[in-house]
Amino acid sequence: MYSHRIQLRVRYGETDRMGYCYYGNYAEYYEVGRVETLRSLGFSYKKLEDEGVLLPVLEFTIKYFKPAYYDDELQLVTQIDEMQGARIRFSYKMYNNQEQLLNEGQTTLVFVSSKNGRPTSPPADLVEALKTYLH
Repeated sequence: MYSHRIQLRVRYGETDRMGYCYYGNYAEYYEVGRVETLRSLGFSYKKLEDEGVLLPVLEFTIKYFKPAYYDDELQLVTQIDEMQGARIRFSYKMYNNQEQLLNEGQTTLVFVSSKNGRPTSPPADLVEALKTYLH
């Protein structure tokens, strides 16, 4: 498996009346993690899209343990767990500055052709880049 760590900061507009980071923001945070993880391997969503490959989300799950608050600096660890057929699965762990686990989740995305909207094989260069990490 391949993992990548990024830092995020909870902005004021991302909090709810309780002062918590609104739960719906984590889907966007996870997207940032995916994008930056692929970028760390030399791939960008833009490049994939320019080559006719889209990556819609098929499944999204998350489990919350502790809240994040305004101005908290968060550490998001994104891991590519599996790439099989036209699917790729990412897992996530979000920590605060005290290294407390705030939430964890998974997304499964599907490689889809922009020409016909049907599942397609992942790009060969991405498969090659990940072959040493995935079994």
